Amino acid sequence: MIETPDIETSSANYARRFAGPAGSYLLAVQAQAVRAVIEDLQPGTVLDVGGAHGQLVDLLSQRGWSVTVHGTEAACEHNLRNLHGKVDCNYVQGNLAELPAPDRSYDLVIAVRLVSHVTEWKQLVREMCRVSKRSVILDYPSIFALNALTPLLFNVKKSFERNTRSYTSFYKRTLAAEFGEHGFHGAREVKQFFLPMVVHRMAGGAAWAKVLEALLRAVGLTGLAGSPVVARFDRDPSRQK
Repeated sequence: MIETPDIETSSANYARRFAGPAGSYLLAVQAQAVRAVIEDLQPGTVLDVGGAHGQLVDLLSQRGWSVTVHGTEAACEHNLRNLHGKVDCNYVQGNLAELPAPDRSYDLVIAVRLVSHVTEWKQLVREMCRVSKRSVILDYPSIFALNALTPLLFNVKKSFERNTRSYTSFYKRTLAAEFGEHGFHGAREVKQFFLPMVVHRMAGGAAWAKVLEALLRAVGLTGLAGSPVVARFDRDPSRQK
């Protein structure tokens, strides 16, 4: 089965989920998390897998990375260029299960808002590791966070967000074990929110929700059970060559 979840995440319908004050806040926290996990990496070439939503292009470019965005269909490039206005980056197209790149052809491979919507996620991890020379970054919903309640609250969540999708949450150890199979180890991680993201959307980006989130982070609850998690995995030194 050919999976194309990035068509939806690159669409205007999906972009509307990040419109307004709440959406801007959610994207700002995501950007802060990504900056934190790449801050010690020497900029080079980066492949943004399924990244035609354009959320990382400017962040990476501004930090000196040469950005290539991957998409699964022509619609993804159309949305990247024309809907999101990201023209100062390269684009490649191909199957998530067989990324269109040689082995170790990018210094960094990154994917946000993707792995939790992919059925064959192990194949995606394998491919991201295959084409990465140094590091792989992805974000994932944590089973230990409040969104573990999603199966019980999904209908409520969908009634508010309307265009929400089901997704898979992960144990950290499950992903770490899979990356370990391909010669990568966990290097850095940042947990974005303690409150489910739908709470911030329902609050409309209100100051009280941001203040509460900051307090939860300050007392350590976000670090304990926050989600989504932005995680970086580095190729083991013995596997660098």
